Amino acid sequence: MKRETSLLLLMSMQAPLWAQTARPNIVYIMTDDHTAQMMSCYDTRFVETPNLDRIARDGVRFTHSYVANSLSGPSRACMLTGKHSHKNGFTNNEHGVFDGSQQTMPKLLQAAGYETALIGKWHLVSTPTGFDHWEILPAQGDYYNPTFIRQDGTHAVDSGYVTRIITDKALAWMEHRGEKPFALFIHHKACHRAWLPALEDLTLYEDTAFPLPPEFHDDYATREAAAKTEMEIGKDMDIVYDTKMFVSHDETPATIHSGAYERMIGRLSKDERKQYDDFYVPLSRDFYEKWGKDYNFRPLQVQSSVPGSRDAELLEWKYQRYMRDYAKVVHSLDQEVGRVLDYLEQKGLLDNTLVVYTSDQGFYMGEHGWFDKRFMYEESLSTPLVMHLPKGFERRGIVDEMVQNIDYAPTFLDLAGAPIPSDIQGVSLLPLLKGKAATKADKKAVKQWRDAIYYHYYEYPAEHAVRRHYGIRTDRYKLIHFYGHDIDAWELFDLKTDPHELHNLYGQPSMEGVQKQLHQRLEALQIQYDDPQR
Repeated sequence: MKRETSLLLLMSMQAPLWAQTARPNIVYIMTDDHTAQMMSCYDTRFVETPNLDRIARDGVRFTHSYVANSLSGPSRACMLTGKHSHKNGFTNNEHGVFDGSQQTMPKLLQAAGYETALIGKWHLVSTPTGFDHWEILPAQGDYYNPTFIRQDGTHAVDSGYVTRIITDKALAWMEHRGEKPFALFIHHKACHRAWLPALEDLTLYEDTAFPLPPEFHDDYATREAAAKTEMEIGKDMDIVYDTKMFVSHDETPATIHSGAYERMIGRLSKDERKQYDDFYVPLSRDFYEKWGKDYNFRPLQVQSSVPGSRDAELLEWKYQRYMRDYAKVVHSLDQEVGRVLDYLEQKGLLDNTLVVYTSDQGFYMGEHGWFDKRFMYEESLSTPLVMHLPKGFERRGIVDEMVQNIDYAPTFLDLAGAPIPSDIQGVSLLPLLKGKAATKADKKAVKQWRDAIYYHYYEYPAEHAVRRHYGIRTDRYKLIHFYGHDIDAWELFDLKTDPHELHNLYGQPSMEGVQKQLHQRLEALQIQYDDPQR
């Protein structure tokens, strides 16, 4: 604590001198559960995201961007501190409270002379620290007519959609900010479950038939933890809460999530609720007319579904409803990102602003038959990351180096000209972004860039029943250890020959050499990051 206090005091003394230079602003836009598959600069199968693609087109797109812990709160804590979960203390959502007194990147930016603001989702239980201004959603927040918590108390928004409201508040803050360089953190609720679209977008994608992922009917052979989880679209996705088949207000089926669902849409005004019901009630009636007697809210035995059977047909129906509503939420998000970019451009700020777009983790869009995240498998380990670069940074196009969300904190500090504390575990990404402007030190840093990333997930027992695990990912291989009272299992994947991670190669004689090397590399990373799990 004394060391941190001394560092902050020193930076505070230096900040007025630094403030005399035109240091870049930072606009960090983070969404919740937005996966790269649903962003057209990464994947063109599903949706178009022209404004997000605009960032990538004019700047850089990271193709190997990963999280350290694929869960909302822990991921945010990693971003704020530049440290893995076991170091920042926020390992899971179930029992965690983020320690706001610890060293964080926003505090260090403040001390370096930056004005800081946070608008949107916080999800770290404690009160935000390190921000000159903040307006946050309580817990997960609401899509419709949401409530916000500010320094001066709780305030309800009478009417509006949360993605647009967060953007409105962010633009208003920028309009009335001070003269200092600024760091604005725009944290959206989208695309978190349950996927409630803006009312004007209700009919979007209704004629779209989304293709099934190739591993949609995964049987989880040789992967014990995958077989034990509870996030299959067929048997774990709730008909009322997730796919909104509620029939009508007075005929709502008694499911475990129906009360929570009614509370969410109950925030709508009478006219808004009519618009909502005019769309979903006919779909609900059609659903129960076709499926009601057979379905009866029993779990689908997804993997045993015979192609062409009613179970298989219903499973694919649930997938299409999931994809359509998720895509609608993404559409609103893309529009609001465009508003932020337009504002920065119109105000002459874009050339001197680093704009970062990412998500707190990836998400399963039917891969392995799943929704949600948590696993170290590619879809949730990966996260989209695109950046518009300020002047002086020449890199454009693809960035292939392996980066992680613990790298954001040192990157922002480096950009601000602030010291990077030695206990931060991430590394600055600026050497990757210099292009022709790279110094010898930058080129050396790029040449010596990491060749593996470390991951650790802790939240079990909890929703979706994903077992605790840690592991290492290199450019070609992935080694994962699932551990706990009911499991002790290792998995090894060759991502070159098995990109969908269907074939666990652990223990096979042909992989003995690779397996030994990965164990050694994993232990080295656990020592490097001081993870006591080893």
